[in-house]
Amino acid sequence: MTSVELSGKVALVTGASRGIGYGVAEALVARGDRVCITGRNEDALKEAVEQLGADRAIYVAGKAHDEAHQAIAVERTMEAFGRLDHLVNNAGTNPVFGPIADLDLDVARKVFETNVVSALGFAQKTWHAWQKDNGGAIVNIASVAGLSPSPFIGAYGISKAAMINLTVQLAHEYAPKVRVNAIAPAVVKTKFAQALYEGREEEAAAAYPLGRLGVPSDIGGAAAFLTSTQSDWVTGQTLVVDGGIFLNAGTG
Repeated sequence: MTSVELSGKVALVTGASRGIGYGVAEALVARGDRVCITGRNEDALKEAVEQLGADRAIYVAGKAHDEAHQAIAVERTMEAFGRLDHLVNNAGTNPVFGPIADLDLDVARKVFETNVVSALGFAQKTWHAWQKDNGGAIVNIASVAGLSPSPFIGAYGISKAAMINLTVQLAHEYAPKVRVNAIAPAVVKTKFAQALYEGREEEAAAAYPLGRLGVPSDIGGAAAFLTSTQSDWVTGQTLVVDGGIFLNAGTG
């Protein structure tokens, strides 16, 4: 990627072998950042690094909720690049579909461990490794499911509501050194969200005022903004990136 000059900034993006996480990593690399990406599938991570550029990206495979993995990812980033300016918490799971009245509580614990507790763990380790003394930015990938009732994906929605509150808590505590914001996407065309549109994409997209579902680069662009100097006076906010779907919530 010789056409892009190094920005001097370094980011850690979790859950980034594909989908939204990869879209974020791609946007950051395109503007000159170097990145460390994480995920569970080592082969997928290797492929992602090849696409991003081996001179611009590294990977660390592991489970997001594993504290040892969190520590290794931060350590490897610091060893490889000497700094860690930005953290994007994207790793997430949604292993259950159905009403929360019948939700297995062990599944609920798994959702919170992966979607919320892991984000806090990465934020703590990034803070102590670099941001506490040098500043930076954190972006948490939440969801519109955390802003309204989410039939049949209630556990996921509750976890994303917690992620939004985690964002404001961290923004308050980490200021003025570190800005912390969240992005709340609607349905983005990824393998993770496939069940929400597969076989009916045209019908699903028709509900969106902008006439289409999201794509990973939509979220990548938002994350690039929230980790740039253009957003230097923005913290504790949740940026809804939803193709206008919330406009349909009115009574008119």
